[in-house]
Amino acid sequence: MDPENPQERFLSALAEEAGTPPVGADEAAAVLDLARVTAHLQQRRFAPLTTYALGLAIGTTDASADPLARVARIREVIAVVEGLDA
Repeated sequence: MDPENPQERFLSALAEEAGTPPVGADEAAAVLDLARVTAHLQQRRFAPLTTYALGLAIGTTDASADPLARVARIREVIAVVEGLDA
């Protein structure tokens, strides 16, 4: 962890408090992309709910699962969410 990087410090502290593995940079970027996409829908208030639901879904998977597979799944969710506003 880079102590000068606020995102890494935040994610490290969050993981420690939650008792979970730390969120990697690629996963963090994908979740932030999902929040960004959702926040630009007509119903932007759904952004927190979307990221929460994603967390629940990812949380039910094997914690040792490949981070790249989790990122790919998040990207699939983003594609679905983008289609909801069409």
